[in-house]
Amino acid sequence: MISIIAAVAKNNAIGFQNKLIYWLPNDLKRFKALTTGNTIIMGRKTFESLPKGALPNRRNVVISRNSEYVAEGAEVYASIDAALAACNGDEIFIIGGEQLYKAMLDKADRLCLTEIDDEPENADAFFPEFDKAVWKESMRENHETDEKHAYRYSFVDYDYSGQEKR
Repeated sequence: MISIIAAVAKNNAIGFQNKLIYWLPNDLKRFKALTTGNTIIMGRKTFESLPKGALPNRRNVVISRNSEYVAEGAEVYASIDAALAACNGDEIFIIGGEQLYKAMLDKADRLCLTEIDDEPENADAFFPEFDKAVWKESMRENHETDEKHAYRYSFVDYDYSGQEKR
């Protein structure tokens, strides 16, 4: 199964200057719970944005067109197809960034989104629009603001409905 995981603002913003826009502790806990023990695939810029490099207890896979690129603690592949072939049979989570999300939307089985009730002023990376006739909401968990979360947010899973998406 291939899942896409992202925290997305109301205007589809996901990042600014190669950093996440939002710091939501519960979103980070959900990310860790879902991805631990599985394979995560990311683009080079996303890998370089990780503060401590490769994420522990996960198979880290980086896609880079640069054949010389080395990502300590991760496997590097030159294309999405090569990475997917190497991960055949794995539970895969696509963790970003924008270009990889766009490229993988038609290949994914599930979207695991944290939908944030905000539109940031500054954003330069966005999650792709997706057709809700193709993606059916299968789970929603709403959360209000609190001392650690400045914005309302919802954990929402969408499953591919079986309609044509390619």
